[in-house]
Amino acid sequence: MSDDAEIRNLIARIAQTADSGTVEEYLACFTDDAEWAMPANPALGLAASSRQGHDAIREGVVERRTAGVQGPGSSSRHVITTTAITVTADTATARSYWQYWNDTATAPKVNSMGQYDDEFRRTGQGWQLSRRSIVLG
Repeated sequence: MSDDAEIRNLIARIAQTADSGTVEEYLACFTDDAEWAMPANPALGLAASSRQGHDAIREGVVERRTAGVQGPGSSSRHVITTTAITVTADTATARSYWQYWNDTATAPKVNSMGQYDDEFRRTGQGWQLSRRSIVLG
């Protein structure tokens, strides 16, 4: 499989495990030292957050799942579109547009949208996300 295809699959896996996977499956997509940055999202009642490393990222996932905005049973879907990837040896960057849907089991609606500015590293486990910066709008 090409690097481009592997990275596209990784981006999809991150979205799918955010909605319906386990926390461990989600974290397996990230390098141990990964950075994850999100601005405040008033539509979801979430404060701005910047996290580094698996423990801090796990904490954020647990907070969002406890708030019911993602994870199994939340009726949420992260829909990823329009991804452009640049691979340079063992690193890569990507920009993807995303939509966050909620109430998908009853009255689906787009709650927010924006872009992911991602950085990836090839590791012993394959490609992993090393940095995600989330932009709303």
